[in-house]
Amino acid sequence: METYLRVTFHSEGAKPSEVAARLQSFGFVPTQGNYDFVYDWNGSAEREQVLDLCDEIGRLLRGYGVLVEIETV
Repeated sequence: METYLRVTFHSEGAKPSEVAARLQSFGFVPTQGNYDFVYDWNGSAEREQVLDLCDEIGRLLRGYGVLVEIETV
């Protein structure tokens, strides 16, 4: 499984490089295409694990002035 993030920045929010560094420190990898970052689960993940990751993304980016779209496949 993989969890993909699409990040939308606000001009009054944090710099994209700050957001990227924060996500990368948590294990996300920058990617190209329809999404900006990907988290590889290295196998399957339980529903609760995916929800915990989503909660953590919210905590990581709180106050950064960005919107995040999350998709796990």
